[in-house]
Amino acid sequence: MTENQNYSNLEINRLEKLERIIEKGINPFPAKTERSHTSFEAIIEFEQVEKSGEEKEIAATLVGRIRSIRPMGKLAFTHIEDGYGQIQLFIRQNDVGVEELDEFKKDFDLGDFIQATGVLFRTRTGEISLRVNKFQMISKAITPLPADKDHVDEEGKTVRHAVLKDPEKRYRQRYADLAVNQEVRDIFVKRAKITKALRDFMDSNDFIEVETPILQPIYGGAAAKPFVTHHNQLKQDLYLRISFELYLKRLIVGGLERIYEIGRDFRNEGVDRTHNPEFTQLEFYWAYADYFDVMDFTEKMIAYTVEKVHGTTEIEYQGVKMDFGKPWQRIELKTGIKEATGIDLDEFQSQESLYQAAKGLGAGIDEKMSRGKIIETLLSEFVEPKCIQPTFIYNYPRDISPLAKMIPGNPNTVERFEGFIAGFELCNAFSELNDPIDQEKRFIEMGRIFDSEKDDDFHPIDEDYLRAMRYGMPPNGGFGLGVDRLVMVLTDKPNIREVILFPHLRNRE
Repeated sequence: MTENQNYSNLEINRLEKLERIIEKGINPFPAKTERSHTSFEAIIEFEQVEKSGEEKEIAATLVGRIRSIRPMGKLAFTHIEDGYGQIQLFIRQNDVGVEELDEFKKDFDLGDFIQATGVLFRTRTGEISLRVNKFQMISKAITPLPADKDHVDEEGKTVRHAVLKDPEKRYRQRYADLAVNQEVRDIFVKRAKITKALRDFMDSNDFIEVETPILQPIYGGAAAKPFVTHHNQLKQDLYLRISFELYLKRLIVGGLERIYEIGRDFRNEGVDRTHNPEFTQLEFYWAYADYFDVMDFTEKMIAYTVEKVHGTTEIEYQGVKMDFGKPWQRIELKTGIKEATGIDLDEFQSQESLYQAAKGLGAGIDEKMSRGKIIETLLSEFVEPKCIQPTFIYNYPRDISPLAKMIPGNPNTVERFEGFIAGFELCNAFSELNDPIDQEKRFIEMGRIFDSEKDDDFHPIDEDYLRAMRYGMPPNGGFGLGVDRLVMVLTDKPNIREVILFPHLRNRE
């Protein structure tokens, strides 16, 4: 037995069983296993034969994790679970032998993995089961799965079931969470379907999928603080990307007209119910499109994805019904702020006048904020929480949107929109700025407005990106979607940690 002194009594008991198995010359962790059917396939095949009236014996070898054990004298019932469902094993002394049944009762526990061979039949209670004639352990579970709930089955027998409800433990031990909570596994199966639907939609609209660097010498493309690392051989600081944007737009310069990437971004920011430092984004760039084209495309993409995953465009999120088959509500930013706060942005063109108008609203507005930052704060505090149904807010301040094209005749406002659902941001898009002279001026201006040491909105000057723009960039529309947040909506989960397999957590004290 291992010398580890931190084992619980239950784990010590299982280690003793493990030793006993090994002493019998049995490998409890064999290199090879066999399986003729999944649990689902076995049940379907049996039902089909039964329905046909054909007298046919179905032999099967099944594998799975033991989820319940019910010994009853000269036999034992056990349910095993694989990735496709559950099925009952019927282990009888007459079929496997006295010694084998005794070994099963003594050495097998909940959570162990078993391989069983036999014939399918239906019990007197009507359950499709495998009458086992041979079995073997294929993985011994030393640590018991979380178990704190008794379940009474249809025969009135009490069965111990593994459950895990504590959120902190679920997130820290996602492997145990997945092992005992089918509904959690369902979330991540659905997440995979959502990602596939997004990819299928982009591919079917002639976009090509690309990959851009995760380690970047200059971060950019979004307003966020980066994570910093260091390459020893190159003696160079590098940044985990906060966005794909600047590299994807380099490809637009290179002649790839419709491109997208689904991948991870990293932002050194706070953690809450809609933020995780590492998250998944879909970004695309579309030559010769503007932000209104991208709005229309976004409606179609989300509607397609919802229908592919749910079979309908109508869903319910946290008790609120939503129909993604309908056009999204569209509200100009200044209109939304006026309706929510009474402040008409056209009447307060300077930073000082807007600050004086807004400071009494209790939104944490600071006199050092730029005019655009004050507007952004008003938006997040008073408008965004009211955007429950799918909504586009459009036309944003120039000084918080350095990569977006100005609205003709309105130098302080840019062609930008954000999409909101359930009171939080889902996506962000621009008519992309393609004038390299204007872009360089904005980078310089942003350096004056925002302090790189204190403000997330600081954008460093990327000289290579400006060089790429000088080769000529076609007009284009760009878009970024928070995939995790879309998964939250489509799985009806209120917290982003529920839809990320391994969310970031504080170290335990």
